[in-house]
Amino acid sequence: MFIYLLAVIYVTLFAWNYGASLGPAGPGGRNYNFIPFRSIYRIAVFSPKIIDPIKILIGNIILFMPFGFLVPIAIKKLRKSIFATTMLGMLFSILIESSQFLFTYRVSNIDDVILNTLGAFLGAVIIKIGFFIKSKLFYFRI
Repeated sequence: MFIYLLAVIYVTLFAWNYGASLGPAGPGGRNYNFIPFRSIYRIAVFSPKIIDPIKILIGNIILFMPFGFLVPIAIKKLRKSIFATTMLGMLFSILIESSQFLFTYRVSNIDDVILNTLGAFLGAVIIKIGFFIKSKLFYFRI
C-alpha cells in the first residue's frame, strides 16, 4: 500500500507535466477547473486522436483502482464498506488535486476527482467480490 501511495504521489505531483496548463499565467501556469465534466467534454471533442481521451480518462480511473482494493486489505474495518473506501479515495484525490494547484504548475481538476473516485469505487467493488468468492470457496471446502 505504501509503495502504491508513493507511486501515485510521484506520478501526479513530480512526473511529467502532461496536459500542462495554458491558463492566465501562460504555458505552465497554475489553473483549475471546478465545473464537473467540462474537461472530459473538451478532451472528448477537441482531441486530435481518439487514443488521447482514452488514455487520459481511463488512466485516471485505473490509477485509483488499486487504492480501492488495497485499502480494504490494509484496513480490515473497511472490508465491509465500499462507501467508506470510495470516500477515502475521493479525499486522497482531492488532496492530490489541491497539491497540484498549490505546489506544481499543473491543472487542478474536478473531473480528475470524479474519475479517481470512480476508480476507487471500482477497486472496492472488485475486492468485495473477491472477498465474497474467497468466503464461498473456503465454505465449500470444509
